[in-house]
Amino acid sequence: MDHSKQLLHQRRRRAFRVRKRLRGTPERPRLSVVRSHKHISAQIVDDQAGKTLAAASSLDKKLSGKLKSGGNQNAAQAVGKAIAERAIAAGIKAVCFDRGPYRYHGRVAALANAARQGGLSF
Repeated sequence: MDHSKQLLHQRRRRAFRVRKRLRGTPERPRLSVVRSHKHISAQIVDDQAGKTLAAASSLDKKLSGKLKSGGNQNAAQAVGKAIAERAIAAGIKAVCFDRGPYRYHGRVAALANAARQGGLSF
């Protein structure tokens, strides 16, 4: 197995290890984070119904105009505030946080803290 396939395999294993403990229910949906080098996005998912209830990204037109870059902590904080506002508008107050294969550090932690300050409880 070449190096890039091995890294992808390890990343998928980390994501499954985190996700096997989390299930999004209608009462407490899952807040999933996806991070790339240039952007960050988050969505709130009800796993039982298989539906996305709210989403925010640094690629959104409302957010991307205000951001200098989509791949830094300021962008993550803006996305965290936006997802909290959209979740509360949809009637969601409590979520379980799914960090995926990423460490709870840097941009992922900034997004989570901004979502908590916006009114979501983890």
